[in-house]
Amino acid sequence: MLVDAHHHLWDLAHRPQPWLDDPDVASIRRTFTPEDLRSTATHPIAGRRLHSTVVVQCIAEVAETEDLLALAEREPLIQAVVGWADLTSPAIGDVLDELIAGPGGGYLRSLRHLVQGETDPGWLQHSDVESGLRAARDRGLRYDVLVRDHQLGQAIRLAERFPDLPQVLDHAGKPDIARGDIAEWERRMRQLAGHPQVVCKVSGLITEADHTRWTTTDIRPVWEVLLSAFGPERLMFGSDWPVANLAGGWNRWAATVDELLTGWSESDIDALLAGTATAFYGLASVFTKGDATARRA
Repeated sequence: MLVDAHHHLWDLAHRPQPWLDDPDVASIRRTFTPEDLRSTATHPIAGRRLHSTVVVQCIAEVAETEDLLALAEREPLIQAVVGWADLTSPAIGDVLDELIAGPGGGYLRSLRHLVQGETDPGWLQHSDVESGLRAARDRGLRYDVLVRDHQLGQAIRLAERFPDLPQVLDHAGKPDIARGDIAEWERRMRQLAGHPQVVCKVSGLITEADHTRWTTTDIRPVWEVLLSAFGPERLMFGSDWPVANLAGGWNRWAATVDELLTGWSESDIDALLAGTATAFYGLASVFTKGDATARRA
């Protein structure tokens, strides 16, 4: 099967997304639903068509996470939710307990904060943030790390300080593909890959390239570093749709991945397209959608 381990959904009539006010993202300033994804994601990768997904938070509001959990409970396509809660709050444990006990709470598998927008170079190492991460870890949750390439030092320190917290690096740490300046990114990625509890999403790469002129040739150097550093068993495919629409969309990215997989073994293809995400997020497809408790165990 094919798992999209990173996409977003939003209903602007129900919950505004202030970041969409940026003129640079005007083309995606509309509501996106699961049906939109289902009808858009039609290009197969290595002969596989989209089977299930992981939906990821966009804004720093618990209410959005509650929306996504409730949606996951009724939407067959969604098998896991990456949500948000205030890691700095003394009440973080209670908030997580309420989310897990609430509608669709069994689909909460990971938390994420937009560290890429934090100016403090040590945000992930704050004592209150680390307390929040321990609360997530103690409840069996994972952590999605969202940093830019110049912030990878924080991700490395997080991995060093939390060897028992499963972590996934979103968008491969956002290498500067547009400028072709990836040497320092590569050095830090190889250092991060030395921590076995860390895996990496092959997602969001086309929006780090030139949105209108990128080709597979631009993506390949980053792809080869990721493969060398992490191996297929620690990489997972993600679309970053509908943000990916800024640079070509779901199908063009899928076609690129399909091309880059040429010559891969079936077992390695399975790891990147489904196995790593299934293991990391606990996508236990043997359970029914209604059995949220069992799915989360």
